This record gives sequence, structure tokens and C-alpha cells, in this order.
Amino acid sequence: MNYVQQIEDSKKVFDWKALVWSLLFFWYFSAVIQGLIFFSGTAGFEGLRNSFYFSTLWLIPLLLIPTYTRQIAAVIGIILWAASLGSLGYYIIYQQEFSQSVIFIMFESNPAEAGEYISQYFSLTLLSILIAYTIGGFLLWRKVRAIYLPNPLAIYMVCLLIVISVAGYPLANRMLKKQEPFAVAAEKAFIRMEPAVPWQLVVGYYQYQQQLTNMQKLLDNNAALPPIANLHDSNGETPRTLVVVIGESTSRLHMGLYGYPRDTTPNLQQIQKTDKGLVVFNNVVAARPYTIEMLQQALTFADQQSPNRYLSEPSFINLMKQAGYKTFWITNQQTMTKRNTMLTTFSQIADEQFYLNNQRSQNAEQHDEVVFEPFAKVLNDPAPKKLIVVHLLGTHMNYKYRYPDEFNKFEGRDKVVPANLDDKQVAIYNSYDNAVLYNDYVVSTLIKKFAATDPYGFLVYLSDHGEEVFGDPQHKVLGRNEAAPTKGMYTVPFMVWSSPSWQQTHQHNLQAMVNRPYSSSHLIHTLSDLAGLTYDNYLPENSLVNPNYVVKTRWIGDPNGKLKSYDALFPDSTKQSTMGNQLAIAKERQLKTKKELVD
Repeated sequence: MNYVQQIEDSKKVFDWKALVWSLLFFWYFSAVIQGLIFFSGTAGFEGLRNSFYFSTLWLIPLLLIPTYTRQIAAVIGIILWAASLGSLGYYIIYQQEFSQSVIFIMFESNPAEAGEYISQYFSLTLLSILIAYTIGGFLLWRKVRAIYLPNPLAIYMVCLLIVISVAGYPLANRMLKKQEPFAVAAEKAFIRMEPAVPWQLVVGYYQYQQQLTNMQKLLDNNAALPPIANLHDSNGETPRTLVVVIGESTSRLHMGLYGYPRDTTPNLQQIQKTDKGLVVFNNVVAARPYTIEMLQQALTFADQQSPNRYLSEPSFINLMKQAGYKTFWITNQQTMTKRNTMLTTFSQIADEQFYLNNQRSQNAEQHDEVVFEPFAKVLNDPAPKKLIVVHLLGTHMNYKYRYPDEFNKFEGRDKVVPANLDDKQVAIYNSYDNAVLYNDYVVSTLIKKFAATDPYGFLVYLSDHGEEVFGDPQHKVLGRNEAAPTKGMYTVPFMVWSSPSWQQTHQHNLQAMVNRPYSSSHLIHTLSDLAGLTYDNYLPENSLVNPNYVVKTRWIGDPNGKLKSYDALFPDSTKQSTMGNQLAIAKERQLKTKKELVD
């Protein structure tokens, strides 16, 4: 039976099989890679589902021009095939999705770099898989035949229905029901298109151009800022290495180091017992429960009262570069996204960057141990003065993706798990604790690797914000919501490890200060104090480790709305912090008196 006869026969009755085969053909070029991602556990079902939705758009030309079904399908199929080869090859090599970040890197590369990349990873195995994949697409194309609707009106109605259901309804739903502006709704619609070929390239290029524009504006603004006045470094030109490790979504309420009943921090607790260089601070909170907003304050002179100072004054990276440090930024966070423009800008200010997370979604398996190799490399850099910032993915949702199988220690119910949780919530609760356990391994390993170099310097670790994991009184809240704050969203770990040589020349009595109530929105003053830097903008009363530190109200919430006092919301914290602070002050006075007597 020839193809013309197939069309004539299809006029007699609607051919559902023709519809299914055509849809499978178009979906194939997205479904293979998204299926691998889903069934390997790298990410959730969302990519596979969205790729199906947007693949249905290719049915429209077949419905409108059924006579040339095979030809049209062949042209579209070749485009989809070519656009999908990079995605499949990238997954085979890295077991990761060909994400927006990878697309950004691809657009930044020149032909010579691309040729070197291909030659480095080309193999017969890769070639065989790509050939088999191509044959699969060809065999599906042979199944494609005309989808004929005898009523012309029905054709247009079906095409309109596809457009509305795939693109129109989600956009209208966000604008009308959720009251989102068109630009916001359209951006989220674009994000949904990313798993489908070739939309990932189209959307990626569009977002790449937007990201470049936004980031360049911020970098130009930063370059125009005047240097910090009267900068003085008490360490002179002595070679040194300072490390700042930024965690993610880790609440100290789930850390054994801070009294949590489960043994989630065995390595850090062991270091604390055996190494006097590790000092753990007990009462530090974040001002905002979101990464970007918090780091805009922690790494700059902005705070809850002046949230926009990050736009008009130098950042901590600028400060350290002005002091003569070579600066490095190692991150396992997604940076090449519109949401993370500020993070990317912070990293771009540094002298060298290592971007390790090219996943499309945070809900994907990406373990923090990838930072170890670049960290070791940077530690060996010959620069006499180095600042290394390591930004972890920490215990970010989805928790089960944050740790490898060997750290799946906590399972089922015990006395720690709230009794009223259902089975799904218990699994989430346990996965968060497992993520904290893995984070303990990562942070302790960074400390050990740093200590092994016999450095002159220190390492600071804190989390950007906390996370509520059913620890509220009703045990119902999961995640972060600034409008309905809970203790877990703001309580963060904060610790300082300093080398023996650094301790000898820097007589900060940190142990007497561990109970001071502090907000990490003033972190830049503490880091400056630890590094021995003073300058016009430096405020010793805002430094957690300064004898002249002054206890202040710890404001939380959106500074553009109504701020709330953390200690007023959680009075138990106020009582504990006040008692701890009084003890710390008493110890400081005793030490000061002893020193005066000796002098």
C-alpha cells in the first residue's frame, strides 16, 4: 500500500494510531534524555512531563498539511535530532542534564575550544550510542502517517486546543489566578519549555543574552565604585590563606554539634574534641531565609536597615582584592540563571571562578564533594595572600538528592521524628538529616584539607539560612516562608577554624564569645575583624569577635515590608542568648582583669 492510499484510507475514519506514532516520534528526541534523567534518579518527573507537553506542538503542521506529513515530519525530526545530540552526549559523559548553564558555557566557547572538547570525550561507545539513538528516531519516522480530520473546522479547533492547553492556559492561569505580571508569567512558561528539544536552545540563548545584560550592568556599577578609604591590614604582607565556606539551607537545629539528638555531625564533633582551633558559635541567625537576599547583606555593607547598600558600596570580595588578596570563588550552586545574577556577579568579581553545577534544576543529584578537587588546586596556588570562597549546595531541597547512598543512615521512625508525621513526611524528615550528615562530611573534609597544608590563616563556615523541616509546634511546615517565620528558617551554624600559627599571632578569645546573639547580616564586619582589616566603613560593634561588640535587635523579614524581631518572635532564644551573652561578658572581664594584672 503506497502513502497516497494511506491518506485516502485515513479519510474514512480517524486514525488514532497515526496520532500516537506522530506524537511518539516528536517526543522521542526529548523523552530519551529526560527518561534517562528520571529513571536514574538524577531529577524528578517534571522534565519528562513538560517535554511531552511541548512536543505536541509539532503535531500542528501535520494536522494542517496532511498530504506532506512524511516530509514535514522528516524536516522537523532532523532539527530535533540535531538539537538533541548535544543533550544526549552530555548526559552520557557527565550523567547530568544539558542545562541552561551548559548552554551559557557553549555560547561562551570558541570553535577551537569546542573542537578540543569533542576530541577529548569522543569514543566508540559514545558514537555507538548516538548511532543507535539515530536509528531509533528513523524507525519511528517510518511509522509516521497522515492524521486526517475530514472536517476542516475540526482541524483548526484541534490545533487551537493544542496551543491553548500547552502554552495559553498556563500563561493565563498565572496572570489571572495568581495575579502575576505578564513578564513573570512568560518567564515561568519559558522555564517549563526547557526540557523539550529544541526549546532548550532557543530559551537558553534568550536567557543567556538577558543574563549577560543584567550581569554586565552590575559589574559596570561595581567597577565604578570608589575604593574603601583608609584600609589597613594589621598582618602586613605576611603570606596567608583565608577560607569562607557558605552552606545552604542548613539549620543548626538538626545538627548534633548543637545538641540535636541524632548523630548528624560526627566529624565536626570529633574535630571540636581534638582540635582547639575549631570554635563553634551557638546563637547566630540569618536575617532573610533566601540565599540571594541574605548574601546581599552578609557579603556587603547592606543590612536590614539599609538593604540597598550592596549597589553603592564595595563588597567583601572588592575589599579583599583591595587588601592585596588573590580571590577565588568555587561554587556548586547554580549561577547561570536569572535568579542567581547576584551570585554570578559576586563570583565574577573574584579573580578566578570554578562553576561546578550545570544542572537545569536544583532538584537534581549534585553532590558537594565536587568542590574538593578545585579547592585542593587553589590551596596550592602560589599567590602569597589568598581568599577562597566555597559555596555549597548543602541541604537544599530536594533533600534526597543532596547525598550519595552511603549516607542514607536515618530511616523509619524513632523518638526524634515527630509522631504525627505521615510516611511521606517521615521520609522527607529523614532525608534532611541524611543531607546534614553528608554536609558534615563535606565541611569537615574541607577543614582537614585546609589544615593539612599547614596554613597561616582561618576557615569560616556558616549557612546562608536555615530550613524548617516539620519542627514547628504543629509539625506541618516544610521549607521557608518569610511571611510565616519559624525558628528553623533562621537558625544557622557558624564556626571558625584557625591554624595554630594564626592563633599565636591573633589573640581573639573566640571561645568566650560563642553565645553572643548575632545576625549574619553584619558578617562583613566579623570577617574583616578576623582578617585584621580596618577601614572607614568598619564597625567593631557589628563584629561578633570584637571586644567592643554591641548586642542589637536581630531583625528578620523583608526590609521593604515590616521587619520583625527574631528574639521577640522566639523568646526562648532571647533568654538563652541573654544568659550566654552575660556569661561571655563575664569571661571577657575576667580575662581583661588578668591581663591588666600581668601588665
